[in-house]
Order: sequence, then C-alpha cells, then structure tokens
Amino acid sequence: MNNIARIRQQLIERNLDAVLITDEKNQRYAAGFPFTDGAVLVGREKAFLLTDSRYIEAAETAVDELVTVRLFDREQPLRKLLKDALHEMGAVRVAAEDQNLSHAGFVGWEKALGLELLGAGDLFSVLRAVKSEEEIASMRAAQRISEQALEEVLHIIRPGMTEREVAAELVYRMLLHGAEGNSFDPIVVTGTKTSMPHGVPGDKVIQAGDFVTMDFGCLKDGYCSDMTRTVAVGSATDEMRTVYDTVLKAQLAGIAAARAGIPGQAIDAAARKVITDAGFGPYFGHGFGHCLGLDIHEPPFASPSGEALMPAGCLSSAEPGIYIPGRFGVRIEDVMIIRADGAEVITKAPKMELIIL
Repeated sequence: MNNIARIRQQLIERNLDAVLITDEKNQRYAAGFPFTDGAVLVGREKAFLLTDSRYIEAAETAVDELVTVRLFDREQPLRKLLKDALHEMGAVRVAAEDQNLSHAGFVGWEKALGLELLGAGDLFSVLRAVKSEEEIASMRAAQRISEQALEEVLHIIRPGMTEREVAAELVYRMLLHGAEGNSFDPIVVTGTKTSMPHGVPGDKVIQAGDFVTMDFGCLKDGYCSDMTRTVAVGSATDEMRTVYDTVLKAQLAGIAAARAGIPGQAIDAAARKVITDAGFGPYFGHGFGHCLGLDIHEPPFASPSGEALMPAGCLSSAEPGIYIPGRFGVRIEDVMIIRADGAEVITKAPKMELIIL
C-alpha cells in the first residue's frame, strides 16, 4: 500500500471526501515531492499536486504515479485550480491540516475555497508514525552518513579547537558523504557547557580533561538521522566515568523495555529508574526519546507524559542524559525501530566504553 492509498483509507475511516495538504513534509509524504510552494489535494479517487513554474518539470518526473500535476500561474491561480479539482472530485467534506496551519491560515483557505473546512486532526501524525521499509532504508542511510562524519571528526578533535569548528566539520563531512542537509542545527558543547542539553556551539575552546557532547544528524531522501555521543579529551575523572556509565546503563534499560503496544512513558520510566537509583534523578530533566522521520521530532514520545502507545514500525530516539549545572553533562543517543517483540537499534557508532581522544 502506497502513501496515497493510506491517506485514502483514512479519508474513508474519518468520513472525509478529500484533504488539502499545505505542510511541506506532509506533501512529500503524500506525493513524493518536497517542493511545491503550492498544495496537494488527495481525494478518494483522485489526487493532485499543484505547483508553479519553478518546480513543474521536476514534479512531473518525481511524483507518485497516482498524482496528477498541474501548473498554477497568474492566469490560473492556485485557489482556482483547487476549486476546479474539488469540483472534479465532487468533494463536499474537505479537511485541512488544523494541527499545522495557524488559525489565520486555516480561515484563509476557507475564504479562498469558499467552503467550510473540517479539521484533519491527527491524520498525518498517525500515518507517518509507522514507517515503511523504504522509509526505514532512507533513515538507515542517513544514519550511516552521520556515523561516517563522526568517525572522521573524532580523529581531528583536539585541545584548542572551538565548539563551532567541530560543528562545522560535522556539517561539512555529512554533506561530503551524501547528506541533503542537516536534520537540525548541530549541538556541539564542551567543558561546563555540556550541562546544557541544547547548548549552542560557540567560541568556547576545548581543553584537556573536557567532555565534548555532539548531537547532530542529516537528511537522506528527506528523512532524518539523529545521534549524540559524549567523549572526553585527554583524560576523564572517576566521576565523569561514573556519570557516563550511568547514562549508558539507563539507555540500555530503556531500549530493553521498548516494544510496540506500550506507552512511551513506560520506556522512559525504565531508563529514569537507573538514573534515579544512582542518585542523579534531579539531573535528568528531559524525556527519554522522541519519534522521528521526515521531521526530527514526531509523535509519539517516550517521555514521562507519553501516554500514547508506541506503534510497531515507529522509529524513536533513545537519549537519556545527566546534566550537572556548572560542571558537566553526558548524553548518549541512538535511534531504534520499535517492533512487536522489542527494539532494533540502527545506530552503530561505538558507545559501550567512554571514548577518550
């Protein structure tokens, strides 16, 4: 079953005739083409991608075979083509992405189309949570690119380099090895800044005895990778090793607990117990993980508030951390495929012992 067919099944289940898609990632999911600057419209029997002259040639060769491509311009504006397409479909109950559009955007589309739109709700988040084997292959490929970049960068990190320089090397090497771009702005922090989970790379210089935390990822076929490794430069104290080992044990406990059909909070709890029992509970403030795909953060979430059940075929990060303010922090992150009988970790970068450069 392709993505158009999956969307159509949801239309039937939700008693909808069509759905208007304006979010770029949802357009890519539906039609297989990321850059329309227009819209995708999927009905029960017909589907359209509407784009302008900048993308029309590429779209005609790239989109799903079930999608009809049409060009909008000054003489045939987007709103007219959408109205025409809805008329061809005979669509009455039409939904739009109320979870992605602003209120003004939603109302604007109602005005442009001259009809009252219904909310699509969680239609796309439900569909996109479960990855096909083709999607998983793209995410594995993105992960391999990220790992190759890390392996190369580990050989050049040294005292005197800045966080910004390390971040630049990671980005350059991911692009060099086939990435389409970053899945998010990389986090590279050193020394006391490693206690900031989302610290911004700056001009802070790496010194001997520092931790360096690198959280980064890239895009392949539009799909994200995500990983974090914390390494030491020159040496590590016993306390640093203890914190690293505790984070690793917590991550392994969360991965061992992960399987389809349980709430994300149960996965988080398994990891959090390890950190709490070791006396570091107050220093683990974020959730264990988030799902990812076309977006770097997608539901459901493996967090203390994650009540949604994890579906078979979702890909989730596994990223516990301990962050001691003003001193140092450690995070280790992999990506895992959650299946009915457990989890498969697709991240292959070493982690079982603290790397000391």
